[in-house]
Amino acid sequence: MSSAAAGPRSWLDSLRDPKVRRGLVLPVVLLVSWDLLTRFQLVNTRLLVRPEKVIDVAYKELTEGALVTQLGYSVARDLGGALLGTLVGIVVGTIMGTSRLGNRLIGPSFHAAKQVAIFAWIPLMSVWLGTGELAKIVFIALAAFYPVVLNTFEGIRAVQPQHIEVAKVFGFNRFQVLFRVAFPSAAPSIFAGFHLALIYSWLATIGAEYLLAAAPGVGNLMIDGRETFRMDKVLLGVLVVGVVGFALSALATRLESRVVRWRAPAS
Repeated sequence: MSSAAAGPRSWLDSLRDPKVRRGLVLPVVLLVSWDLLTRFQLVNTRLLVRPEKVIDVAYKELTEGALVTQLGYSVARDLGGALLGTLVGIVVGTIMGTSRLGNRLIGPSFHAAKQVAIFAWIPLMSVWLGTGELAKIVFIALAAFYPVVLNTFEGIRAVQPQHIEVAKVFGFNRFQVLFRVAFPSAAPSIFAGFHLALIYSWLATIGAEYLLAAAPGVGNLMIDGRETFRMDKVLLGVLVVGVVGFALSALATRLESRVVRWRAPAS
């Protein structure tokens, strides 16, 4: 393998990819349209401020350190909840996937509960857990929990019975079958669930910051902009949410591709 192929592609190499260029068409069109609409005052510029104002407030928030601090709180809150939801989801999905009794006991309640809209749990959580940090983390974990359970369950149930029989022939006990056969086979499905968990947990993070008690975070930035009618702050918050969500999705895609590539030679 050549060194050029082995090394990471630069962002210029990425821009040469036709898929990347096609993906940039819509954001560029939206940005140009935004600038033209506000420049020629074709819209109410108090409600949709010019891009330059958003850039100015972003620069101010960055230089003062406020944006980095707010973003740090949100990302930490998000990753903490996503990790908790993922761990619990893997355990529950494994029980449902490896035990018929476990699936019969947990499955019906789980499938009924996942039909409830995630934000419908907030009133109940605010009564049980209050509106502070614990309620936010649990709410974010719940958003990550559902996709991980489903994908773990489906991944383990899809393990070929012949593989399990061969493992038993070699004298593997239940834990060895689980960790050496079931989990490696189900890894792509589990990571697909983790990918969805990162996306859903980030959306839940912003929702929790917006709907529960005020605390440092990107949601608080948008609330502050709304209450002071600073649409530049609101739009900055929306852009930050989109960029971070895209970054988390890209990170999950990279991790997922590594797992699939790791598993490919063994197939």
